[in-house]
Amino acid sequence: MRNISFGWFLPTFGDTTAFGDETARIPPGNALFDDVAAAADEGGFQYLLMPVAPNCWEATILGSYYAALTKRIAPLIAIRSGYVNPTQSAKMFATLDQISGGRAAINLIAGISDADTLADGIPDDKTARYEKMAEEADIMKRLWASNEPIGYEGKHYNVNQVIDTKPLQSPHPPFFLGGGSKQAAAVSAAHSTVHLFWGERPSTIGEKIIELREKAAVHGRQDIIQFGMRMHVICRDSNDEAWEAAHDLIRNAPRLQQVEAFGSNKDAIADVARTSEANRQVWKLLEESGNDMKIHPHIWTGISTVRVGAGIAIVGGPKEVAQTIEEYIEAGCTSLCFSGYPHAGAARDFSEKVMQPHFASRLQVGLPQDQTH
Repeated sequence: MRNISFGWFLPTFGDTTAFGDETARIPPGNALFDDVAAAADEGGFQYLLMPVAPNCWEATILGSYYAALTKRIAPLIAIRSGYVNPTQSAKMFATLDQISGGRAAINLIAGISDADTLADGIPDDKTARYEKMAEEADIMKRLWASNEPIGYEGKHYNVNQVIDTKPLQSPHPPFFLGGGSKQAAAVSAAHSTVHLFWGERPSTIGEKIIELREKAAVHGRQDIIQFGMRMHVICRDSNDEAWEAAHDLIRNAPRLQQVEAFGSNKDAIADVARTSEANRQVWKLLEESGNDMKIHPHIWTGISTVRVGAGIAIVGGPKEVAQTIEEYIEAGCTSLCFSGYPHAGAARDFSEKVMQPHFASRLQVGLPQDQTH
């Protein structure tokens, strides 16, 4: 079946070829973004993830711009709960879906840091953010499906509106969600087209998929929800070259130096650890990985030593990378969203050496779709 999809990440806070080396930094801007977007579009990726960390460029504007500039790839635009009224979000994404020819996807974000959210003027704690996220997704779906005022009454929103702009994709643009908390699982069970895990061993991911399917069954979605991985990939012509590149990437970086998007002080790190179950899981794998920072022959935790967020990487030559991806597919994952350093070159290498040779016959045409209303 053609049901495998690949996504790539647009580093809207800048890029690097070596953490800890300021001369290796690639600043954010048109030159970087154009190069990465072109590489991902021409390489055959299905979606391009637009992040929303504090120092990122604005995701919806960039997503709309690159939907117009590219030919095939869909912007996966991250939105934070509580930041935009859901009626407005429904109009925005339906409009983008129509004018792009059905190339819009939504990444639901509750925010990995209470401090960042408060600094933005949003006083919601993690519980409130996930409550709002669930209501916002529900409201958007109802607005897209209804030709009458929806009469929605929730804890955080009361919406009795009808909107004329409906999305082109049926029944709606896909929702992605990445998170490891109970709240994230509950929202994914009810609304996600694809739940993205941040980093797990292939041998354990199957258990988590079973658990989420059971939660989705409460909503009649056990056979609808799909699963994937949000990871990095370091692929070179040989396994040895790939591991050398991996260690070179972090060789000059102090441990737990954070990328600019998340801040670098101890208080910021502590706040992320306190509020983000996904980060706690990534750091748990780092602790378990030992001196070689491996949790699998070709899965490396090293990037987690220098930045927060998704920090687990597949490392190897084309054969090893493809085989490791196959392990995830066998465990139940059908979508993989990758990063690589530097992002444009890594996207081209991955497409040419892994995705096209090994997965072309199974690539999904277009985006993953949720077939329920």
